[in-house]
Amino acid sequence: MSEFKIDSNEALNIIISVLVISFAFAIVFSGVSTLSIKLAYAFLLILITVGLGFILHEMAHKYVAIKYGLQAKYVMWTLGLLLAIIMAVLLGFVFAAPGATYIWGGNVNTEENGKISLAGPLTNLALAIVFAPLIFIPALSEVGLVGVQVNLFLGAFNMIPIFPLDGSKVLAWDWRIWLVSIIALAAPLVILL
Repeated sequence: MSEFKIDSNEALNIIISVLVISFAFAIVFSGVSTLSIKLAYAFLLILITVGLGFILHEMAHKYVAIKYGLQAKYVMWTLGLLLAIIMAVLLGFVFAAPGATYIWGGNVNTEENGKISLAGPLTNLALAIVFAPLIFIPALSEVGLVGVQVNLFLGAFNMIPIFPLDGSKVLAWDWRIWLVSIIALAAPLVILL
């Protein structure tokens, strides 16, 4: 089995992606696209919640791939990062596709590919559950609510069954697991919005 490690290039790709996607979400959450205290506050809040959700989502893909004896590396998608900012400013919506974890080094069957793909959204669901109790602590309620919303959104978005999103690979493996996963991520999100 390969060793789980992150080289300096992959780390740079992750850092840039986290900063850009956090800025895009901050624009949407704050409702402002010019530098302001409100935008700066939203950025820090989103950096904690989105940053954690995004990094752990991608590292979950990497970890499961390595468990199957494959190699994996996160690579940012520059166009996706630009679209995130442009759409946040112009449409008030974040196109959350800043990059992907690329997997290579062996043959992957449909089930393994489905499990590798499901690891990211399930990580977001787990993070939403971790953030949920913070909603009931007055000083941390906003962090909790944003953490839940953002992680459910990231997980649900990634479960859309359109290639190259995770949902297409999970659906190809087992439609029942895909259906339960999308309901588990999208239903609470709809309730919270």
